[in-house]
Amino acid sequence: MSTIHEVETSWKEGFEFDSIIDGHHLTIDSSVISGGNDKGPRPKALILSSLGACTGMDIVSLLQKMRVDFSDFALNVKADLRDEHPKIYTRIYLEYKIRVKKEDEEKMLKAVELSKDKYCGVSAMLSMVCPIDFKITFLD
Repeated sequence: MSTIHEVETSWKEGFEFDSIIDGHHLTIDSSVISGGNDKGPRPKALILSSLGACTGMDIVSLLQKMRVDFSDFALNVKADLRDEHPKIYTRIYLEYKIRVKKEDEEKMLKAVELSKDKYCGVSAMLSMVCPIDFKITFLD
């Protein structure tokens, strides 16, 4: 049996919407230049945020299991957006920035590969329709 995820989204005013996700409220809006009031992030940007958080959680869990000490972990997610409608992402670029010991860099690479190939459902879904480039930047 599959698990069902449900999100309730309600229109507030203008282009502003309130989504209730697991009991948490999230305001989504359009930019002022597009007619909104900029009260929250745009819908497509949330896709990129979800990808970063999903794979980021995988990396934290995997590195902890591998007993890798790390710090300064951040993810930068960018995407190319098609000019014509529907304006979809045509390529996503995911950069992991992390500080680990030199001898643990291979473990970080393994964690990224496991997240990409096995664990991150957001990455798996998006990669079906859009290529995702992965890069690791090891901080000094």
